[in-house]
Amino acid sequence: MPRSTATCAASQCSPLTSIPRATVVRAQAAIDAATDDIVGLFENRVTEQKTPGTFFAVFGPDGIVLERGFGEKVLGDETAPDRDTVFRIASCTKSFTCTMLLMLRDRGQLNLDAPITDFVPAFRPLAPEAAPVTPSVRMLMTMSAGFPTDNPWGDRMEEMTRAELDEFVAKGIRYSSTPGTRFEYSNLGYALLNEVIAEVTGRSYVDAVTAGILEPLGLTSTRFDEDPDADVALGYRLANGEWQVQPFTLPGVFSAMGGLFSTATDLVRWSLWLASALDPEINSGGPLSVASRRELQQIQRAVPEGMSKVAEFAEPTAHGYGYGLFIDEGTTKIVSHSGGYPGFSAHMRWHAPTGLGIVAFENGTFAASSIPATQALQAALSAYGELTTPTPAWPETLAARDVLDGLIRDWDTPTAEAVAAVNLAMDVPYEERIAGIAKAIADVGPLTGAPLKELPRELADTPAVTNWTIDGERGRIKCHVLMSPELPPRVQTFTVTTESD
Repeated sequence: MPRSTATCAASQCSPLTSIPRATVVRAQAAIDAATDDIVGLFENRVTEQKTPGTFFAVFGPDGIVLERGFGEKVLGDETAPDRDTVFRIASCTKSFTCTMLLMLRDRGQLNLDAPITDFVPAFRPLAPEAAPVTPSVRMLMTMSAGFPTDNPWGDRMEEMTRAELDEFVAKGIRYSSTPGTRFEYSNLGYALLNEVIAEVTGRSYVDAVTAGILEPLGLTSTRFDEDPDADVALGYRLANGEWQVQPFTLPGVFSAMGGLFSTATDLVRWSLWLASALDPEINSGGPLSVASRRELQQIQRAVPEGMSKVAEFAEPTAHGYGYGLFIDEGTTKIVSHSGGYPGFSAHMRWHAPTGLGIVAFENGTFAASSIPATQALQAALSAYGELTTPTPAWPETLAARDVLDGLIRDWDTPTAEAVAAVNLAMDVPYEERIAGIAKAIADVGPLTGAPLKELPRELADTPAVTNWTIDGERGRIKCHVLMSPELPPRVQTFTVTTESD
């Protein structure tokens, strides 16, 4: 298959001006040199059943240089996705949310250090009991509000209404750490930021972002609902070797954490507009100043090693979260964010010093398009010439572990339902879980009856996480649990894998 080297016109893909010609030429030469390696990272994604369809676009400072699609955007139509195919971009939305918040800050309409109760009065802090701490807007933006990680649960919450959010937070939110003290990825935090934008602007979050960001930047294919006239990819989940269509959700308060649909054409334009702020030789306008866009892409909260995959560079890097973006810094700088939703995976990534970047989209649940995208950008860049005690688990986490340990030995669906979060059976039906446990037991041999063995906690483990093993005659079953942020916490993730002796 011949490769594509067509470069997108700046008017189509990039809102930038005054790009030095030497920068453009060198970036394109690096991509040309790495083309075979880059294409090879994506061409087997479909045959390996990572996803029904995949598309990537590698860009230089003036737009798309290399692009390719494989598989099908809608199973049965035999058409591969292209640069104008619409995908859910999920958590890549967070950078749009934070851009809107910085715009309001710059206008003097918002204090980022104001407590969330100024905008969501129903929010009730619970810890520490002696002097409860209320998260600020900035803490929510930088994933340091103290809420536990909530990806599976949060992915199912998009359509929650403002009234339902008020009712939810009024009951209390369980903290996994004191607000403002550590990083932990939270979609709930961004749902609360939805309310900040709505309260300050006097219009819905969707309308505010559309009018304030999407329209001024000409992101005409980026929106918060499915466009019936657009070329939209369907999302799928692999179950028992078959791809199952996943329904689209409608906008709600959780849209601020992951509600956008977009295309490679638009997401490259967005990435270039953000990246341009990091290059003093490029002039670019838009609704947010260059200074504030640079602020968006600075580490605001360090991410402890092991909590998120750091880009693969030879030299050590600092890894952290800015405002809606991950940043790796060392002798170089990478800015990125992934998006994962039921049926979709997206990733955007750029390297400001060279002007190189990539966006990638796949229409499979848990496809992890970030993996080939990270490796692809590294290929282009190559061509371009602790003493901390892990946090103990919550009592509720350990209680859930004991219940689930018993269910592996003797399944009972009502007992499982009593500890399950709303997403658990939606993500993987109980029938599939029962079959998976039976297969795991068959793989390791009859269970010995020995008590569970708690695995040593790691720095990345939050109070909402625990891992343990169950011995069989020929190996062991490894079990993992992640609790939801509600009160009381419930099981949002439960997985089993096996190890042979």
